[in-house]
Amino acid sequence: MSELDDLTARLTLHFARVSAKQLSDVEAVFGRLEQAVAAPQSAWRSAQALKEKQLDLLFAPGLAEKVAQALEWAEQPNQHLLTLASDDYPPLLKQIADPPPVLYVRGQVALLSDPQLAIVGSRNASKQGRLTAEDFAQHLAGVGLTITSGLASGIDKAAHEGALKAQTKAGGPQGTTIAVVATGLDRVYPAANRELAHRIAETGAMVSEYPLGTQPLAHFFPQRNRIISGLSLGTLVVEAALKSGSLITARTANEQGREVFAVPGSIHNPQVKGCHQLIRQGAKLVESGQDILEELSPMLQSALQPSLFSESDSEASDTLSSPVGSENNTVSGVLQFIEFEPIGLDELAVLTKQPVSQLQSELLMLELSGAIEALSAGRWRRLR
Repeated sequence: MSELDDLTARLTLHFARVSAKQLSDVEAVFGRLEQAVAAPQSAWRSAQALKEKQLDLLFAPGLAEKVAQALEWAEQPNQHLLTLASDDYPPLLKQIADPPPVLYVRGQVALLSDPQLAIVGSRNASKQGRLTAEDFAQHLAGVGLTITSGLASGIDKAAHEGALKAQTKAGGPQGTTIAVVATGLDRVYPAANRELAHRIAETGAMVSEYPLGTQPLAHFFPQRNRIISGLSLGTLVVEAALKSGSLITARTANEQGREVFAVPGSIHNPQVKGCHQLIRQGAKLVESGQDILEELSPMLQSALQPSLFSESDSEASDTLSSPVGSENNTVSGVLQFIEFEPIGLDELAVLTKQPVSQLQSELLMLELSGAIEALSAGRWRRLR
């Protein structure tokens, strides 16, 4: 069976709302999915692999036209259709209990397999909450994490914008972010975030499991949250009330075996009571990006180092456990220029005469080792 035939078959079943688990059942009965979609309705009823409503969708008039429209959409630049059989399907997402059988992606599809942190929170966030989310996102995107959120107002929007700000005047790489939405990718919700969505699609990625034309129905939002957490190594909740939808994302992250982080706040602020509840339930209290990096460091070192270091830098990546200040240690060489007073990345680039991309890699390693601390506005200071 050709790749196009397989994609066509999977799209056909996707429009019948066939889940990943049901796909396995269908393959067990019919063999190849191409054979399944070519089977008559009588064979499907005998197989009892789908519900009655799904069979109605599978044999509904106009289904072939929907499949053709989706295939045509994916032929446009920077627009992609990923299935569970695609090489580019994100491996972390494939591990969850109910991965989406089809993903629509606009933007940099390779980002979906990069190390990610989800940042979520209240739509009606306070000014301080938005600033906190933006600061966390800008810092963590600046050291190599892709920031994933849901394009909602409030914390989500601040997280995306913070990640997009993670760039330096010295020409370093721009921070990247992924927006997982609960509509078709031909729509933007809320409409006020249309310009932000376009910026994300240019340098990051817009992702949806819903067909083109899908409206923002209420029950789609909790369902998409499993994708936000499923793509990510961990989920950070910045500000959330007790009934916030962000707690659903935190719960799915926990069920998926991913890390959950929460930012504490005033005991008098109802907007953070959800965060406090998460902390009581075992979420890790965080006050800085360093707290998150320390928790994720075992996963980050294996996931980030291949892209952070060239072959000539391999010795530096092997010396994290070496005493700070030891000779012939490239990472520690950077440390001699960092004092207890904050210093900016631009100034460090001038002093070390290193490319910004390499310098950022070494700063991340020093931060993971606890030798330095990252501050806001791209500044660093020594801790020991």
